[in-house]
Amino acid sequence: MIKQGNIKQIARQRIEVLFREAEKIAKADPQLAAQYVCSARRIAMAAKIQLPIEFRRRTCKVCNAVFVHGVSCRVRVKQKREPHVVVTCLNCGNQTRYILKKKVQTKVE
Repeated sequence: MIKQGNIKQIARQRIEVLFREAEKIAKADPQLAAQYVCSARRIAMAAKIQLPIEFRRRTCKVCNAVFVHGVSCRVRVKQKREPHVVVTCLNCGNQTRYILKKKVQTKVE
């Protein structure tokens, strides 16, 4: 019988492969890339693991489009209230905001 840890490890490997292939083909065939992302999300849900943050930030949560800057998404940096980055999907119009952390300055004596 397969252990739960092995299932999660295999799932992570397959998710990485699917995202790599989705990024390669994103410009040529965006629909196929979205299907790869959808499959990767299904694998993550079935294995009960969370997608790594670098994968979550490179895809649209609504339409599963792979973000290619200037082609399938628009990226803006806003300074109002707290500095943040706004990523707009050009396929579905969904906006996602990521707060930028402030740099902590250390005193050097």
